[in-house]
Amino acid sequence: MHFSTIATLAAAALPLTNAYWTGFNVGANNNDGSCKSTADWEAAFNKLAGLPQHITSVRVYAASDCNTLANAVPAAIASGVQILVGIWAEDSTHYTNEKNALQAAINAHGSDWIIAISVGSEDLYRGDTSASTLAQQIYDVRGMVRAMGVEQQVGHVDTWTAWVDNANTEVIQASDFIGLDSYPYFQSAAIADASNTFWQSMTATRNQVNAVSPGKWVWVTETGWPVSGPNYGAAVASVQNAQTYWRSVACACFQQVHVFWYAYQDYSASPSFGVFGSNGNAIYDLYGC
Repeated sequence: MHFSTIATLAAAALPLTNAYWTGFNVGANNNDGSCKSTADWEAAFNKLAGLPQHITSVRVYAASDCNTLANAVPAAIASGVQILVGIWAEDSTHYTNEKNALQAAINAHGSDWIIAISVGSEDLYRGDTSASTLAQQIYDVRGMVRAMGVEQQVGHVDTWTAWVDNANTEVIQASDFIGLDSYPYFQSAAIADASNTFWQSMTATRNQVNAVSPGKWVWVTETGWPVSGPNYGAAVASVQNAQTYWRSVACACFQQVHVFWYAYQDYSASPSFGVFGSNGNAIYDLYGC
């Protein structure tokens, strides 16, 4: 992609050891449904740091739910982790609570722990809001954090199908970065075709972004393959296929794009995409990249 000034500045802020953010999605709930405490967050961060890739970047989905930022940020600072922050955009009361939680975390801890801020997640895919409303929320959050001296990028996360929809160009224009969620599994792709299917979604999204607002980076904010769960057409959930997808997609992504893998742990879900099982160990071999 073409580099814009803001993208170049963001890249310049990255650790010199890695040109791209390499992270995981981490939910605010434990697998029994309870909310993660600061100790739980720190345990998760330490697990990720122990992977061969020494993961020190995570994405969270919300700011106020389960006291996500209140509990996660102290753990992140103690662990040397940085966070792609999620702000839930639906329901005006919830949205206000989310902004207040982000503001409180910045007031308490500064902003060095922030990678970027995503306003909303798959809202356009679900049809929960309009592009115009979401764009205004992105401007709103950006204005709030800029007034606090925070310069990190503010964007949105959605499916590739939402990004290529011409009805949603206002959100591309409003966003500093474009967060792409792409799951070949849910597109019924056989594992042999999964890598091509993923990169086709990336190319389609990049082409749309460059047509609407040239220079903005597309980040991979969710992708992965389930270790268990139902089949979707030719897509089979299995440990072997999850490892194959990791080696064919993750290893390539780590070299050329900001990526947040889905997911750290979700062994109670079906389908289950989590890399760590109920015993706390990695379910498949994450070496090779």
